[in-house]
Amino acid sequence: MMLNGRNLLFGVLGCGLVFIPATGLFFQQAAAQPAPAQAQGQPQTAPATGQDQEIDPRKRQRSDKERYVTQKALRQELKGTYKTWLNQEVPYIISDEERRAFTSLSNDEERDSFIENFWLRRNPSPDSPENQYREEHYRRIAYANEHFAAGKPGWKTDRGRIYIAWGPADSIESHPSGGSYDRTPEEGGGSTTTFPFETWHYRYLEGVGENVDLEFVDNCQCGDYHYTLDRSEKDALLNVPGAGLTTYEEMNHKDKTDRFKGNGLENIGGGPMGDYQSGKVFDRIELGAKLFAPPPVKFKDLEAFVSEHKLLTGPVFPFDVRTDFIRVTESMDTVPITIQIRNRDITFVTKEGVSKGVVNILGKVTTLTHKTVQTFEDTVEVNQPAELLEKTLDRQSVYWKALPLMPGLYRLDIAIKDVNNPDHVGIFGRGIDVPTYHDEKLGASSLILADQMNVVSSREIGSGNFIIGNTYIRPRVSANSTTPVKFKRTQDLSFWMQVYNLGIDEATKSNQATVTYQITDTASGSIILEKQLESKELGAHSDQLTVEKTLDLAGIQPGKYKVTVKINDSISKQEIAQTVPFVVE
Repeated sequence: MMLNGRNLLFGVLGCGLVFIPATGLFFQQAAAQPAPAQAQGQPQTAPATGQDQEIDPRKRQRSDKERYVTQKALRQELKGTYKTWLNQEVPYIISDEERRAFTSLSNDEERDSFIENFWLRRNPSPDSPENQYREEHYRRIAYANEHFAAGKPGWKTDRGRIYIAWGPADSIESHPSGGSYDRTPEEGGGSTTTFPFETWHYRYLEGVGENVDLEFVDNCQCGDYHYTLDRSEKDALLNVPGAGLTTYEEMNHKDKTDRFKGNGLENIGGGPMGDYQSGKVFDRIELGAKLFAPPPVKFKDLEAFVSEHKLLTGPVFPFDVRTDFIRVTESMDTVPITIQIRNRDITFVTKEGVSKGVVNILGKVTTLTHKTVQTFEDTVEVNQPAELLEKTLDRQSVYWKALPLMPGLYRLDIAIKDVNNPDHVGIFGRGIDVPTYHDEKLGASSLILADQMNVVSSREIGSGNFIIGNTYIRPRVSANSTTPVKFKRTQDLSFWMQVYNLGIDEATKSNQATVTYQITDTASGSIILEKQLESKELGAHSDQLTVEKTLDLAGIQPGKYKVTVKINDSISKQEIAQTVPFVVE
């Protein structure tokens, strides 16, 4: 029986299997059974039978079936958000010891404490109220779901797993359509035709090594690239006699059938370099084992939790706040918080021809039981040439912070202070309901209207404010939730929304939905712009899509309007729509 790279990896790493190189076979290793102990100096007696035998039920040896039932019951006790956290959010970064400790906890208070300390152990700045590691982790999950989905969520794919655990590759060689391919000397040389594949290169991975190359192959041609140890797996002509020959096979120094002799890890064609590489089979298996093990924890346990910050009080310093909701997993959302401050309300100090305003921002998210779950602190500087200050006072300065939060009800409190006028203080407080995006139920993120939106480079992904996935999007902020955002006719209107849990056709592994967006005149009810797209145009094999569009407002008359984005999923037979009003001045 042939074993592919992953089967061989798990076979070697699995418990109780021993590989004998000389035979190429695996054998099950039997555990030695200890003989029953006999009390020294006591005669042996025949065991009691029937009712004469009395066994203490606390000391009775349980059968394998009873042990299985007990273990299953323990696993079933872990439900809801805790089960999702363990199995969907941190399965790639949690160590075996941490997993065993978490599953042995007996109540939710202990589990909450464990999760908090889990992230604190990984926080690169333990004295900071922010946890960059946690925020980066959930950003990676969101990115994986958006870019690597293939009939299943992106975090479940091999590319998603590697991205979540190790971050973006330093470079990617991508062959999305496969086709003609010239093999490297290590692969035997010669030309062949391949399935779609990608090679990710990392200059360094801690605990793994330097110059690490990972190969992902989509041999089903359905968008599901899986990690492989077998470099011949991408060869679409591998099993076609006389086709896709290596250099040595073309020169008749080797026969193509020689590739399949010996039941090795790879079916690479022979040659000096190929033979050398085939001898490094266990190095490749060890690489796979290290890659799929949890990354090492860099920071030690901490004894204290992050301290809570008290809110500032003082005279009113007005500012506006907007909150949006974007799914990361079924039990975790990203909540971007956008704060808008009018420059006219900031105190500027002019020095050496530069006018400078400084604002301290303090935020806190608490549960209904007053437990702090997130805090953030930042200082925002607004600098203007002194001669241009008066012209910029009618503009706004915008601050952005994205927080990972579990679904549920919270209270968001924000305080800002004008550093150049310490008595000038503003306070904001409001409840927020972070939604749950249930599997199998069509869902959508907030529909965000923005005045700036553009695709960022791979180097900028996750590295700055206003970046969601690979898109820079700066939301427009209104004075309150009932007031529409405003745009000028000289501006562009951009809108952005994600759609979740689209149905996937079993046969084609593709989605099949209609995306409709329209601009409606609120006063007359007339639709002034409408366009339909097929979901396949935005990502054929994904259960998650991103709808984004930029419109020129120059041709729209001043007035009140609304943007509506509708999704009609013909596979799951579900519909969903989001509508946001706006004003053109």
